Amino acid sequence: MNELYTLSAGQLAARVRARELSPVALVDAHIERLEAVNPLINALAAARFERARAEARAAERTLAGGGDCPPLLGVPCTIKSFLAVADMPHHAGLVARRDVVASADAAVVARLRAAGAIVIGLGSVPEGGMWIETVNRLVGRTDNPWDVSRTPGGSSGGEAALIAAGAAPFALGSDIGGSIRIPAAFCGLAGHKPSGGLVPNTGHWGAERGQNRYLCIGPLARRVSDLSVILGLIAGPDGVDVGADAALDREVRAGLSGDLGPGRLDGVTVYPLERVGDVAITPVMAAQVEHVSAALRARGAIIARPDPARLRGLGKIWLAAMYDLGRANQAPSFATLLGDGDTISPARELLRLAARKLIGGRGADTSAHFTAPALGLAALEQLVSALPTAALSRLPRPRALRAALEAELGPDGVYVLPPYPRPAPRHGEALLRPFEFLCTALCNITELPATQVPTGFDINGLPVGVQIVARHGNDALALRVAAAVEQDFGDSWRPAPVSPG
Repeated sequence: MNELYTLSAGQLAARVRARELSPVALVDAHIERLEAVNPLINALAAARFERARAEARAAERTLAGGGDCPPLLGVPCTIKSFLAVADMPHHAGLVARRDVVASADAAVVARLRAAGAIVIGLGSVPEGGMWIETVNRLVGRTDNPWDVSRTPGGSSGGEAALIAAGAAPFALGSDIGGSIRIPAAFCGLAGHKPSGGLVPNTGHWGAERGQNRYLCIGPLARRVSDLSVILGLIAGPDGVDVGADAALDREVRAGLSGDLGPGRLDGVTVYPLERVGDVAITPVMAAQVEHVSAALRARGAIIARPDPARLRGLGKIWLAAMYDLGRANQAPSFATLLGDGDTISPARELLRLAARKLIGGRGADTSAHFTAPALGLAALEQLVSALPTAALSRLPRPRALRAALEAELGPDGVYVLPPYPRPAPRHGEALLRPFEFLCTALCNITELPATQVPTGFDINGLPVGVQIVARHGNDALALRVAAAVEQDFGDSWRPAPVSPG
């Protein structure tokens, strides 16, 4: 195994700055790895190899010039294909957008590239997002590198699969219900959903519908240490996204400026959550919460018992949050988004799929324009929209939940909870338990920062992990605690053992 496939982005950048590693060799090595593993996992939506090689040669010239180097000079990455990358496809997994090409970089992509990072490709996504099976009719189904019979998660599943296979040291994903943390958990990675309003969503497909602080762009990486570096590069208002908050940016940066390395956690209060509302957590995931809490106590943290009643009715709160979001932004329905402006009939399209398998094979299939999970979600949305407005208005709202959680956490508290009730399910199984994403969604509707950190493997060799959640604006504490967990549970990251042949 090439050592370059095991090092963090920070370690790779340091070697480049020290002139110990050529940007060209670094980019070529990861393109070679991507080309080797992608036929096995089908995670790449679009390649950017030749442009990446040209940018690597430009990075070589920057090094030769002897001036200051950007912090990520020459480090390759991938970008979730919901995010615009200039002159690259921007189809969001929709057949209706198959010919759409981005004219400019998304705000966060531009910031990464200004920091010297080199985009080598775009990762695949579920059709229109909003699901943990990364499958669409343009690319097909993406598989988990640890077990190709299982999902890598979604909607940042392409990114997670590529990093886990060693093809990139980090990526940008996005998260409105767990779409960074669930793929990171299923693939054995670190991932961070920032505080709502910290990172601008400009250039993210669908974000133009209005202010949406539940949607957060954030990093996935081999190591927790990379998360804080990348977060610092992409955070802050861009003058376009009205939801991005300058005061929040200053607060978070003040925290990130301190020492985030693992060490003593005296004064930190840890609240273990082995149950999340009405979601049934499997023993192996509950055990991770228990083991992590014990390790944090050994570092000086105080263990306190949270009030589980705070999370009762979480599904109703999520429903109310999505209803309010759509009403406030006058957003088009998911059925309209699937048709890229032309509203489709989910019922009619589902009938067309009746003779097909629920989750198709790995290859592209544009003869059927829509996948069953996307159509099911569109149909569910139509059913909800048909409910009486009075009934929807009586549902509990996330504001009260956020206030209760932050009052319990205080300035120095974190929750430790599962990112999902079980390790990566087999393809199609998640359809049978559609509300298990609430373990992560609770952080979106409350806008709290959350860091997924791997803690090892189950008896089947599947990655397991925990989320570390802090109050709004306290991203630094979540990352600091996650770094301690990473150190205690093994920080020698290795890619999944996928290989050609």
